[in-house]
This record gives sequence, C-alpha cells and structure tokens, in this order.
Amino acid sequence: MKKLLLAASLTMGLVTSAWAAENIDYTDAKLIKQGEYLARAGDCVACHTASGGQPFAGGLPIESPIGTIFSTNITPDKQTGIGEYSFTDFDNAVRHGIGKDHTLYPAMPYPSYARVTDEDMQALYAYFMHGVQPVNQANKDTDITWPLSMRWPLSVWRWTFAPEVKAFKATEHQDAVVARGAYLVEGLGHCGACHSPRGFGMQEKALTSEEGDLYLSGGEPMDGWVPKNLRGDQRDGLGSWTEEQLVQFLSTGRTAHTAVFGGMSDVVVQSMQYMSNEDLTAIARYLKTLPPKSAEQQPFKYDETVSKALFNGDDSMVGGSVYVDNCAACHRTDGKGYAEVFPALAGNPVLATSDATSLIHIVLKGGVVPATIKAPTSYDMPAFDVRLTDKQIADVVNFIRNSWGNKASTVTESDVAKVREEVKAEKYGAVAKPENSQK
Repeated sequence: MKKLLLAASLTMGLVTSAWAAENIDYTDAKLIKQGEYLARAGDCVACHTASGGQPFAGGLPIESPIGTIFSTNITPDKQTGIGEYSFTDFDNAVRHGIGKDHTLYPAMPYPSYARVTDEDMQALYAYFMHGVQPVNQANKDTDITWPLSMRWPLSVWRWTFAPEVKAFKATEHQDAVVARGAYLVEGLGHCGACHSPRGFGMQEKALTSEEGDLYLSGGEPMDGWVPKNLRGDQRDGLGSWTEEQLVQFLSTGRTAHTAVFGGMSDVVVQSMQYMSNEDLTAIARYLKTLPPKSAEQQPFKYDETVSKALFNGDDSMVGGSVYVDNCAACHRTDGKGYAEVFPALAGNPVLATSDATSLIHIVLKGGVVPATIKAPTSYDMPAFDVRLTDKQIADVVNFIRNSWGNKASTVTESDVAKVREEVKAEKYGAVAKPENSQK
C-alpha cells in the first residue's frame, strides 16, 4: 500500500510540475531576457547557425565518425522550426534527447543538459519561442549511410549512456562560486562534449568531475583541432594558469601568453564574451579545483639555449632556419611572442600535447585572434600551406615543440600530409548536401 501511495504521489508531482510549466507566462520580458543569457551560456547559436546563415536556423555541418550531421532549425517557425513545440516537447528534446518522433543524435549535448534546472529550461523556452526571429528554412538530411542512418539504435544509446535527467544541486561542502561554475561547465556550457575523451560508443567517458579524472582531460580531434586538457596538469593543462588569466581568456580570447584558436574561437565570440564577470569567475574557479590527471608533470622551466643560439645567428638546428624565416618576426627568437597580440610559444600548453594536430593545422591554415567587446582588435596569422612543404612544416613544428624548455613527441611528414588533406577539404571540398528532412 505504501508503494502504491508513493507511486501515486510521484505521478501527481510530475503532472503538477508539467501543468505548472505549461501555464507560465512565457511572454514575460524578464524571463525572455534570462533565457537569452542562458542561450549565450549554452552557446546554442554556434551549432545551430550555418556559415552566413540566419541565427538558430540550422544547417551547420557537424562531423561524426559515422558521417555528417546537420544542426536543425530551432527558431520558432511553425513549419520548419520548433514553433509548434510545447514546453514538454522542448524539454524532451533538450534534456532527454527525444524529439517529437525519434531520438536525437548525441551531437545535441543532452547528456550535459540533463543537469539544467527546470527554471532555466523555462527561461530558455521563453526565449526561443518569443525572443528569436522565426526563419522558414528546411532542415538538411544527414549524410549518414544505411544502416547507420537508422534512428532506433539511438534509443539504445540513450538508455545505455545518457544520465538521468536530474537538476544540478550543489553539495553541502561546495563553495557557492565553485558550485555555480560546476553548473555552467558541466551543464549548460557542455564543456565535456569537446574536452573529455570518448569511449567505444562515442560516449563521454566522464560527464562530471565526480566521475573521475578523465573529465575535461582533453578530447578527441574535431574538425582538425584537438580540445585541450582543462585539468590542473602543469604541462598540457591549466596548472600554470591563474584564475584571473582564465577569466581574461574566456572574455577576450587572449592573455599575455596565449590566444584562442579553432572551435574555441566561436565559443568566445558567440558565448563567453557576453557572460557576466561573476559567471566567468565561477567557471575559472571551478576549473582550478580540478586536480591534474598526471601528478608527474613538472612546471615549465624556460631554457634560453635556443634563444641565445638564434640571437647569435645560429639557426643550424633542424627547423631553426624555417622558424627564423617564417615565425620569429611575430613569436620572436626567444619564443615569448608579444603580450595579447602574438602568443608565446615557450611554455604554451597546446604545444605539449601528445597529439600535434592543432599546431600543424594552424601552421597550414593560419588563424585569427578574434575581436571581442573588451579586445576589439583582431590579429591574423597567415597560412603556410602553399609556402612550406610537409618536411619543412614537420621540422618547424618539432623545433617549436622542443625549444625554450618545451618537450614533446616528434611529428613526421606523414602527420603533416594527413592534416594537409583535411585543410584542403575545408578549403575546396564543400559539396552541396540534400535538403528537406528532419533531425
């Protein structure tokens, strides 16, 4: 009898909660504004906006091991977007990964969003229904071949790997600022979707810091970039960063020692620069609580041997002359760069990773330090894919990764050739994709 009463009580609670959610005034200006801020924190626009497209209208290609998935139209258009979604429909998609008629691909980071609170979900719904301009744009079909294109196995994936939808609650011993940072990083920010390693089923091996030291320890290569380790490791993590440097980096995309690149540029430009200093501080403080994955890493110690040799005109070391001719004007012969303009290479954690894909990619393709509200000047790095051969790039990358105190594994010509093909595909390999389908 007690079990029946408990079950009835839980059912009544869910019904009451659903009724309350559907009877909120979602046109309330304050709620819409809150939802806009949360959508920024979740970086929704970056994934749901194609290059040159309308905000939130979808169509952005997302590469996966089984093929290309295109983000969907999440504007309130009633024909092609989510304009007919009830709050329950919206919540099912965002936190549960269940669309109106099928399970969503986990390219939609619902395993992270499972921690978002009911109140924040309601604000997000208000914003997307009443704060976003509707755009009539049909969704694109996925570029995944049968039988991998079948949707029913995704239900099995969801049952196996997706966590229970349970709103985040701070632990009793957790500092309030750190707790806010944990909520943003583990939930809305879905940082682990890129910065945590994946398992055999392409699931994140850890979804929160409580699940072990794999969380935010560095992700798999994505679109030619390797998401870095965000834990406290001294060489390839955030062990050498201060809280203040992290806040500056997230809000401006640069510090005195490094600068944003790759996919993280979009996160800073579209999301982080608009967040409050309080929330950025919370994120930084939380990240600084994460212990290193490897306690054996020693802090970087500058070695002036290469700097002295180059200063005295000796560039005889392998890759040295290539560096002097192509890199030293901006990054200097001492590898220290110019603060907040050209990143330092000496002691840069990106250069210490076992996978040098990001560095090879930026040498081949070039890059841009984007302009932000607090740092309105952008700086470009030229592409060297035409100017330098695979051997020259391998030599200069090895030189950079093992000079001024840096220590990292060797890069080969074949490593460069592989990334070069990917860069060529980015530049010239775009092929029109079929349209008119649902995500």
